[in-house]
Amino acid sequence: MQGPRDCMNSVQTFRQRSYACSIAHQKRASRLIPGAAHTYAKGDDQFPENMCPVIVRGEGSHVWDLDGNEFIEFGSGVRSVTIGHACQPICDAAYQAMIRGVNFTRPSEIELQAAERVLSVVKHAEMIKFGKNGSDATTAAVKLARAYTGRDMVAICQDHPFFSVDDWFMGSTGMTSGIPESTRQLTVKFKYNDLESVQTLLSQYPGQIACFILEAETLVPPPVDYLHRLKSLVNQHGALLVLDEIVTGFRWHIGGAQAFYDFTPDLSTFGKAMANGFSVSALCGRREVMRLAGLEHKDRERCFALSLTHGAETHALAACVKTIDIYEQQDICGILARQGEKLQKGLREVIEDLQIGEYFNIVGRPWLTFFVTLDQKKERSQPFRTLFLQEIMKRGIIAPSFVVSAAHSDADIQQTVEAVAESLVVYQKALDDGVEKYLEGRSVQPVFRKFN
Repeated sequence: MQGPRDCMNSVQTFRQRSYACSIAHQKRASRLIPGAAHTYAKGDDQFPENMCPVIVRGEGSHVWDLDGNEFIEFGSGVRSVTIGHACQPICDAAYQAMIRGVNFTRPSEIELQAAERVLSVVKHAEMIKFGKNGSDATTAAVKLARAYTGRDMVAICQDHPFFSVDDWFMGSTGMTSGIPESTRQLTVKFKYNDLESVQTLLSQYPGQIACFILEAETLVPPPVDYLHRLKSLVNQHGALLVLDEIVTGFRWHIGGAQAFYDFTPDLSTFGKAMANGFSVSALCGRREVMRLAGLEHKDRERCFALSLTHGAETHALAACVKTIDIYEQQDICGILARQGEKLQKGLREVIEDLQIGEYFNIVGRPWLTFFVTLDQKKERSQPFRTLFLQEIMKRGIIAPSFVVSAAHSDADIQQTVEAVAESLVVYQKALDDGVEKYLEGRSVQPVFRKFN
């Protein structure tokens, strides 16, 4: 098998891929679906022009599109598929639940089973409510924090990319159309790993901020005591600390980053990987706060925090239970770390051998790896991102990021490293000759932009 150096000596040939069926499909879809996709991160503007495959099937770490193209896929399901596509035991568990009925007038047995199973691994939490999407959970957390504190404002970490589709977060982004100005004013921002910025907000808005919400880690790990000191500080001022574990949960540790860092937030939110792509999210937290969403308390007003028609579909919760079983039986977090380390090692060898690290690099933990594309001025570049995506897709890799699943084999990783090596040869030429010479269509675009 070829190594990185072999690939750099001469660019290998690659099979010509047609996307005719996918292109025709997307033209039809654009007439019926705004943006031709139901998730902005999956939109055509996020992929090279005329290279937007419509997926028809997935198995393990591979997917196939309408034109019969096969890809090794990374970041599957917007990072929700961590065990692999079409995992048979999970599909069987969902099917067995489904054929007994998916939704009823009253709670089903699986609701308590799933609650007990999740809380058995998220050990710091005392109560739980299920949703379908991460936004369900984070918005419910904000609502509960407001109910508990009697305050209206929310502080979000400005260094973390996404918290919710709802107004309290979207009003802080570049896409504010449709969001009242009064709502936008209720959200303020603090800096990650910067307690002084938190203290500034607490002083600027005394007694007004209900909660501070952040991820435990994205690309930069926190100092040893940062999360503990942050919670202590905001609690002293009567605010709650909400830990968004939509991404870190079931990836840093089966119990989330809070287990990884031995930290107890007031509330935490989970989603994505907790059901291997099935639609399940969760709001967890300490009983004193979570009880306000219940029926037993008499001392406070009721909080309509989270109530969804499909919030406890039986097959999704059965998939969640089986996913946790597999995580424990097979040490999925350990596999993600090991395979991610192999991928990072191979990619870094390629980058070092090509001496291209000032213009292309990888960042993040082994189980959550992203790539950074820079232009000749060493500035973030969407055109160079487009070129890289274009070239790796020609070589059978679809990777908005290099986030691994447990299904990525050693052979998948070797093939990916070889494809990246070849692609970076083209990237290097574009640095010398200009990216426009090598791009085969328009550039990809940021998701959060005011105009198309």
